[in-house]
Amino acid sequence: MSNDIMRSGSCLCGGVQFRVTGEPLRVGLCHCKDCRKTSGSAYQAFAIWPRQAFESEGITSTYGGRSFCPTCGSRLPSVGEDEAEVMIGSLDVAPTEGLEPSYELWIGRREHWLHPLPEARQFEHDRTAADSAADGGEAGEQPEPHRKSA
Repeated sequence: MSNDIMRSGSCLCGGVQFRVTGEPLRVGLCHCKDCRKTSGSAYQAFAIWPRQAFESEGITSTYGGRSFCPTCGSRLPSVGEDEAEVMIGSLDVAPTEGLEPSYELWIGRREHWLHPLPEARQFEHDRTAADSAADGGEAGEQPEPHRKSA
């Protein structure tokens, strides 16, 4: 095991537990309709880790590409081939350190009483492969999973 930071998280009932190791690839906020609906909040805060930095235990269910606990209904990380999207609120330790969002998605849906995050990039919709390349990512990199909403 390396000396990297390890963060743990779980669902509300504890039936699903997960860990991520190291620093995330990126951290963001999303104000899209789907994120608002699935979080029950005005926005969703998330961090993206490489798939190999993520491990979990427990049974999950999925709807619309989003994972959740079938017992308590808590939103859980969504895992793709290359990346794992972790909801910051599902982490065990709060407040989190080192997970400050560097961008916001779907800012046209941001509540008027929420202000833009200082120094965070602002996107009208989803990030694109061109945005990832501009941020130092791979030119062929895909945008975040499950960020196709209005």
